[in-house]
Amino acid sequence: MALAARLWRFVPLARGVFPGPRLSRAVAGGRGRGCGRRLRGPEVMGNLGAFKRSLLFSALPYLGFEAYQLFSQAVVVHATAKVFGVEEILEQADYLYESGETEKLYQLLTQYKESEDAELLWRLARASRDIAQLSETSEEEKKLLVYEALEYAKRALEKNESSFAAHKWYAICISDVGDYEGIKAKIANAYVIKEHFEKAIELNPKDATSIHLMGIWCYTFAEMPWYQRRIAKMLFATPPSSTYEEALGYFHRAEQVDPNFYSKNLLLLGKTYLKLHNKKLAAFWLMKAKDYPAHTEEDKQIQTEAAQLLTGFSDKN
Repeated sequence: MALAARLWRFVPLARGVFPGPRLSRAVAGGRGRGCGRRLRGPEVMGNLGAFKRSLLFSALPYLGFEAYQLFSQAVVVHATAKVFGVEEILEQADYLYESGETEKLYQLLTQYKESEDAELLWRLARASRDIAQLSETSEEEKKLLVYEALEYAKRALEKNESSFAAHKWYAICISDVGDYEGIKAKIANAYVIKEHFEKAIELNPKDATSIHLMGIWCYTFAEMPWYQRRIAKMLFATPPSSTYEEALGYFHRAEQVDPNFYSKNLLLLGKTYLKLHNKKLAAFWLMKAKDYPAHTEEDKQIQTEAAQLLTGFSDKN
């Protein structure tokens, strides 16, 4: 019993890495894990039990059967702690994201930048991009973060091609990099970006953000200026193109999946109806965008833009 007591001091406890509030995987509005159920300790260990028994057989006369049982339990608990450790990190990351703690989230996830877990990696890509978007981030640092985000997203996709979020953030990050590599690179990547947004939607049809981003892709190419169309014709036999009707379909679909999930989706519904010369429906959606509760700086900017567009209506009338 004394030996068993000494061994017990070395048994790791199966508790979370981070205390405090926790979010379920479904809370993050389509940003949760897409890799199915949580694994249990015995599933992770496989046939380790047989190996462990043979390894310890010669030690049994010294340790005693009680100590052997204790050691057996310790190995299971340790393996379980490793699995749940990743889960706890993801839950903490999602909590920080929902709380708007951008810098703390980045600091947390960069500790695991060498991870092989796709769920950690795409969240790190998102966090890197969010830091790049902060107003206090210098242009030089922003560029580094944008390329860093792309690398994390690429690795996430390599680790799990069935992750809708990895496809979504890979597409977003490729688009961001295009801002530094010129209009030719941005247009050249257009089909790749579209492919990954479509794959994200296929993998998770209930993710309103992926649907919204596909709408932005369509809107962007519907309003592409003539000189960019000329470049596109030089790069592709069939250059990327779309229509405002197609963009409108995606924005409406996103709204059906998750009503009022994003102020920008409301604004773009209004702007797309304006492009289609339907002022009545444009005014309806722009009013919703203007009245949307401002939780972020972007929400405030969208409120201002919607109000300006609505003022333009009244001035013309």
